[in-house]
Amino acid sequence: MPMLELNRLTPLTGFGRAHRAVSYLFRPTHVEQISAVFDLARKHGMSVTLRGAGRSYGDAATNAGQIVLDLQRMNRILAWNPETGVIRVEPGVTIRQLWEYTLEDGWWPAVVPGTMAPTVGGCLAMNVHGKNNYRAGTFGEHVKKFTALLPDGSTVTCSPRRNRELFYSLISGIGVLGVFTSITLQLKRVHSGELQVEAWAPPNLGAMIADMEARKDSDDYIVGWIDGMAGGRQLGRGQIHSANYLPPGEDPAPHRTLRPEHQNLPDTLLGIVPTSILWRLMAPWMNNPGTRLVNWGKYLASRLGEHKIYRQPHAAFHFLLDYIPNWIRSYGPDGLIQFQSFVPTARAEATFARMLALTQARRLPSYLVVIKRHRPDDFLLSHAVDGYSLAMDFKITRRNRARLQSLCDDLTQMVLDAGGRFYFAKDSTLSPAAARQYLGEETVTRFLELKRRLDPENLLQSDLYRRLFGG
Repeated sequence: MPMLELNRLTPLTGFGRAHRAVSYLFRPTHVEQISAVFDLARKHGMSVTLRGAGRSYGDAATNAGQIVLDLQRMNRILAWNPETGVIRVEPGVTIRQLWEYTLEDGWWPAVVPGTMAPTVGGCLAMNVHGKNNYRAGTFGEHVKKFTALLPDGSTVTCSPRRNRELFYSLISGIGVLGVFTSITLQLKRVHSGELQVEAWAPPNLGAMIADMEARKDSDDYIVGWIDGMAGGRQLGRGQIHSANYLPPGEDPAPHRTLRPEHQNLPDTLLGIVPTSILWRLMAPWMNNPGTRLVNWGKYLASRLGEHKIYRQPHAAFHFLLDYIPNWIRSYGPDGLIQFQSFVPTARAEATFARMLALTQARRLPSYLVVIKRHRPDDFLLSHAVDGYSLAMDFKITRRNRARLQSLCDDLTQMVLDAGGRFYFAKDSTLSPAAARQYLGEETVTRFLELKRRLDPENLLQSDLYRRLFGG
C-alpha cells in the first residue's frame, strides 16, 4: 500500500491560479494503484480528488490537505479502428494525443474545448463543450461507452442504453461519483486537415447574437469575441468566426493537411518573437487602459477584414488558448477568474447587455469575453441551455478580490433571474444556494442520493464539491 509521505505534499492550483491548495499527490499508472489509494484514504480518514491536466479554472481539481489522484500517466490508446472512427482510451489521454493519433486516418474529435491540454477523463467529468455545441452537443454525447471504478472497488460499464442513469450522471458528475478507466469515443470523419473560415465584425451585441442565430443552422462552428470595454451603442461589439468542414474532394492535398505536423501552432510571432515569451510582453497591457487600446485595435482590424474567407488548420481554429504558452501568467501573480453563464435565447441579449454594462460601471471590465451558441442535453449536472453562453475573464489583484466576488454575486443573480445556468469547469464564485437554484432541488437530490449509493464513505471529494454541496 502507498504511504502518506511528506514528500508527496504538493502545491496545486486551478488553471486560473486564483485558488491554491497543498495536497498529497499520487500519480497512478494502473487501475490497481487507484484502488490502493482509496484504501489508503480509508485508513487515514481522508478524501480523494481526481485531477487530469488541471485545466478547470477554479477548485474542481484541488483538495486542500487531502489526497489528489493525478491521472495523466494513465494515457494509453487501448484500441483504434480507422474504418469506423471508434477509439478506446484511458482517462489521461489528452485532446492533443487524441487528434494526433487519428487525424492522418481522417478523423477528428467531434467536440473539443478551446485548448488541447485537457484529458479525456477531465472532459467527461465536466462534460465540456466546443464552438459547435449548438450542432454537435457536448463531449459526452460522443461517448459510446465507458468503464468506471467505484470507490468500493467494483467496476461498472455504462452506455446510453446500459446503466443509463450512471452514464448520464458520471459524465458531468464533477469527478465525485467514480473514476473513468476506459472510454470509447466516436470521432468525426473529416476529409481535410483544414476548415473554411469566415470572419466579420458585428457593431454591437444585438447584431452579434442576430448573426450567430442566423448562421446556426448552416455553419459547423460559430464563436464570437466581444470587446468588454466598449459601451453605449457599441456595447457588445466584436468579431465572429464561423467555420465549416471541407467536403470530399475540396482539399487538393488532404494527404498533406491531414498530417499532424500541418496542425502545429507557430512557435514564433511574425517569424521573429518566440511565442514562449509573449506572455511577458502582454503583461504590461493587462490593465484597463492597456486592454482598452488592444481591444480597439483588434476591433478596427476586424472591421478592415470584414467577411474575410480563408482556410485554417483545425488546431489553429480550435485551440486559441494554446497559441501563447503560459498566457495566463500575463494576468499577474493572483491570476484570474472566469465567469461563464448560459442564458436562454429569448433573454440572452438583454441579460448579457446588463452584465457587460455592470462590469464597466464597477470599473471591473472583462479583459476577454467570448460568446457561443448552445443546445440542451440530458446529463445530470448540465450547464447547457437552448441559448448562449458568455465567458468573461477578470484579472484578480489583492485590492479587487472582494469587489470581484461582489460583482460575480450580482452577475449570478442576473443569470438566475433569466433562467440561466453555470459551468463547474469555470466556476470559482457560486454559492450553494445559487447552485441549487439553477440545478433545481430535484436534480440536486438525485445527485446526492446517487453519491451516497456509489460512494457511501464519501471518499471522492474536491474543494468545489465541498463548497457547493457541503461534502
